Amino acid sequence: MTTTDVAPGRSKLTRGRLPGFAPWVSLAVALVLGAAAVAVPGFTPFGWGIASAIIFAIVYVAWSRAVEGGRKAADKLATCLVVGAFLVALLPLVSVIWTVLVAGIPGLLTPGFFTTSMNGVTGVFDNRAVEEGGPVIGGIYHALLGTLMITLLATLISVPVGLLTSIYLVEYGQDKPLARAITFFVDVMTGIPSIVAGLFAAAFFFLVVGPGTKTGFVAAVALSVLMIPVVVRSSEEMLKIVPNELREASYALGVRKWRTILKVVIPTAISGIASGVTLAIARVIGETAPILVTAGFATTINNSPFAGWMASLPTFIYTQILNPTSPSNPAPSDQRAWGAALVLIILVMLLNLVARIVAKAFAPKTGR
Repeated sequence: MTTTDVAPGRSKLTRGRLPGFAPWVSLAVALVLGAAAVAVPGFTPFGWGIASAIIFAIVYVAWSRAVEGGRKAADKLATCLVVGAFLVALLPLVSVIWTVLVAGIPGLLTPGFFTTSMNGVTGVFDNRAVEEGGPVIGGIYHALLGTLMITLLATLISVPVGLLTSIYLVEYGQDKPLARAITFFVDVMTGIPSIVAGLFAAAFFFLVVGPGTKTGFVAAVALSVLMIPVVVRSSEEMLKIVPNELREASYALGVRKWRTILKVVIPTAISGIASGVTLAIARVIGETAPILVTAGFATTINNSPFAGWMASLPTFIYTQILNPTSPSNPAPSDQRAWGAALVLIILVMLLNLVARIVAKAFAPKTGR
């Protein structure tokens, strides 16, 4: 057969294949048919998207089967299912971020939102602030300060304990009974409810200090109970993937084991360890129940985590929604709550960014 026997515009190499514009044509047909399908019961963007996705998969796979055969059609069906599952998993995340952005940005733009506390705010406006010349509806300064101090203390407690535990399990445990027991209890602690951690810290300080002890430090201890298992498991996995050849080379040079761990093993795994610590912080920074039990909630600024009740962003959001400052007009309280939620999301994003920077800065250099 010569090239003249082939249909115009198609060669031997492109016969039996879908044209490059096939996905776009299928998408256009799906959008039109999807709009028509949902127009009868009542048009909604969500229903339109679902109907269009199903119709696109049917049209695209059927076209592929007619032109390319069953094998290629099965491949395209699997691709549609994988992409569809990804979009379904991504939809809640996009929806949450969009909702928080729309509702939270007005709160961030409120004057005094980051520089004032809720001290004296009993209605829509702070009467004392109005008398001083500026209408301020309250801010999150005290809650943001409390969140940063409680999380920092919890990190300072959890990271050394978790990292040293993982080092023991990987480098010294060698499947000993103690190592197996530690692994078992770490797995159990990973799944405990957060309120149990709060009750544990409250009961512990009740016995040590006295009844009614609620401070930022008690909250940090409660959060460290939740952080330690995450740090242990993530650090343990990162230390396990360090090649044994690096350890053996260090031992061959006469380097002691502790120095090998400090200078060879940990720097090699620091990227994964930093990511694990970030995940642990993100795991606890939004906890509400243990903070309510151990630190309470406050409307004033408390600079000492070792004395007095201390507010945090999660408890601030909770109290603003549950007990608005003006029950007849809860809009200002809702605005504060959404703004605090947006700040909380931004903090988690910044933590992930810092973890990437730390991982890149301390990762072992592989180039010459």
